[in-house]
Amino acid sequence: MKLFVIALAAVGALLAAGEYSNRRAPGFSLADSKFVQHDPQDYRGKVLIVDFIQTTCDICLHLTQNLVQVQQKYGDKIGILSITTLPDNYQKGDAYSREHSVHWPILFDSGQVMMSYLKMTPANPTVHFPHIFFIDRSGMIRDDFEGNVGTDEISAEIEKLMK
Repeated sequence: MKLFVIALAAVGALLAAGEYSNRRAPGFSLADSKFVQHDPQDYRGKVLIVDFIQTTCDICLHLTQNLVQVQQKYGDKIGILSITTLPDNYQKGDAYSREHSVHWPILFDSGQVMMSYLKMTPANPTVHFPHIFFIDRSGMIRDDFEGNVGTDEISAEIEKLMK
């Protein structure tokens, strides 16, 4: 009976996860505006949040404001990497960071990293911004959400992954 309950809980966790979850996070190395390379491997042992944004997206701004609050709460116990792509550029990313008190890297992608995280194909080329991924301490995507995610939801995911 105990084994059945554990199996049921595991299945429930898999079904509750986002569409792109429960797989190893795709690796990458992307530069910030100072040309410093950032790699998810650098965050092993920490909960890592990877979010895909555009600097002109209002919903992305709300998510960024929520992430600023989360970063203040958890400090260096977590990592955050924001990834943007065209039409953004380094200057827009820097301005966005300054204007919205972002103290984590905003990285620039030609589209390949976004395609691998969002499993984009010619048959499924659509991207909706923002999209946030929660990566556990061992490098597995454990959940993902599209759109604005509140600080309570982000904190709940972090707490779950820190256990």
